[in-house]
Amino acid sequence: MTQSLVISVDAMGGDNGPTVVVPACAAALQDVPPHARLLIHGDETAIRAEMARCKLSEARLEVRHAERVIAMDEKPAQALRRGKGTSMWAAVEAIREGQAAVAVSAGNTGALMAISKLILRMSADLDRPALTASIPHARGVTTFLDVGANVDCDAERLVEFAIMGEAYHRAAHGVARPTVGLLNVGSEEMKGHEEVREAHRILREGKIDLDYRGFVEGDDITHGAVDVVVTDGFTGNVALKAMEGAARFMSDELRLALSSGVMSKLGYLLARPALRRFRDKMSPPPAAPLLGLNGLVLKCHGGADARDFAKAIRAAADVAQSGFASEIERNMRRLPAALAPANPAPADGAA
Repeated sequence: MTQSLVISVDAMGGDNGPTVVVPACAAALQDVPPHARLLIHGDETAIRAEMARCKLSEARLEVRHAERVIAMDEKPAQALRRGKGTSMWAAVEAIREGQAAVAVSAGNTGALMAISKLILRMSADLDRPALTASIPHARGVTTFLDVGANVDCDAERLVEFAIMGEAYHRAAHGVARPTVGLLNVGSEEMKGHEEVREAHRILREGKIDLDYRGFVEGDDITHGAVDVVVTDGFTGNVALKAMEGAARFMSDELRLALSSGVMSKLGYLLARPALRRFRDKMSPPPAAPLLGLNGLVLKCHGGADARDFAKAIRAAADVAQSGFASEIERNMRRLPAALAPANPAPADGAA
């Protein structure tokens, strides 16, 4: 008998709360495996009102009431102090309690990272989790991290992200030996700040046994130059938002061009299936997994609509069955040896 897959959902996070999350749950339940169930955390009255509107039964869904909500502008330290009793806390805690395999939230990113780290703790010897996005290109996807969880990163954090990203890409996308690159302002050895050059040195020495290809530039992310692109959360978030904005701009301009006249509208009707595929290809990733935790947490963007959040739930089901956490554990065992040369012992006779 197939074991149930339980997905824990924060119904109150994001800009729209239950009005988006509940319809998304109804849509996602049509596509996730039949043995999957949902735990929905939040204001029970609001959730049940949306369930009635969507005609969503409780056959594969359980509502868990949560008294409070973490605001989108709440600082992580404040969220930690007052987190218990909120929908986000309850959604993540369900993983620790063994009641769910994965959690999904569109709430405050900093708060979600802090609460997840406190409740679930870090895997192996990792220091901080990283947010990961899958960026489409002509031949598949690029795993891109960090896209917002860690604004400042030293060389060791960047190396950790390389290990996590490589393990995730192998498990989630079926690539036996993913290629890895460090995002930089150029491919030359002397370019970039000190931390990215030091991470480059560690990865280039090869003691972690990654297929490291060196520095890559911004346009390489969507060209598929490497499977995994590593950067800090500040740069990654700016790059991701820029790509999302460019995709929206192109889609909007294309729609305007195809509705400018009778012949254009006729062409649009004929091209609609192809344009729908184009839109799906260009859409931003529905959710970013937080890698490195003793548990699976996915962050959906705050402005997600029901279609996006439903995709996030489906992505959560896929990630929960991928087994990438064990890949990270194996790679992390190589990290201490790789970092040791960064602080060599003094030579004999040195003062």
